Amino acid sequence: ETNVFVLIDAGANIDARPEHLLQYAFMGSVYSRHVLHYKNPTVGLVSLGDEDVKGTELTKEVFKMLRPSSLNFVGNIEGRHLFEDPVEVVVCDGFVGNVILKTCESIAVAMFQWLKHELMRTRMRKVGGFLARNAIGTIKDKTNYEEYGGSPLLGVNGICIIAHGASTPLAIKNALRVAAESIEQQVNPHIVEEIRRYHETTAPLEPALH
Repeated sequence: ETNVFVLIDAGANIDARPEHLLQYAFMGSVYSRHVLHYKNPTVGLVSLGDEDVKGTELTKEVFKMLRPSSLNFVGNIEGRHLFEDPVEVVVCDGFVGNVILKTCESIAVAMFQWLKHELMRTRMRKVGGFLARNAIGTIKDKTNYEEYGGSPLLGVNGICIIAHGASTPLAIKNALRVAAESIEQQVNPHIVEEIRRYHETTAPLEPALH
């Protein structure tokens, strides 16, 4: 499926340092490769522009660390690129990531409210809406948090899934599915191995949480 990507960090650590975002990139790449089954996940760093000189001191420092790494780093990406020309791993600090997450959630709800309002305005539109109901339902499922269950907290010694505060039984069921996938695909051992390889060629990274 297209337009599926890992957003890391989505809110776990809002005061991240450059080495933390580098770790996020490695962890997100491992998850994308073993759970989403991308062969060589592309990694993008959220910033104000494509140029490496743009952004905050944090993002500029992270850019310098990601460029020579073994990751498939494509450079900076802007918010408008997330769904238009997506990469498989979107890296940012927890503050930015949580704003992205909550904004996308709000826009999805608003879009379906607007669509419903417009479809109910005339008989012809009602008929069109009825004929397109399956397609609309499919799109709605893609934006429904219940279908995704929860977000894995990567970087901890164990499996932890953070669910939505308003989770329904369906959401909890899918959160358990996400946990099972992480276990089956041995996400944690793969993360440990990826970081170990990085340690062999550079200074040790300080542990970080997503």
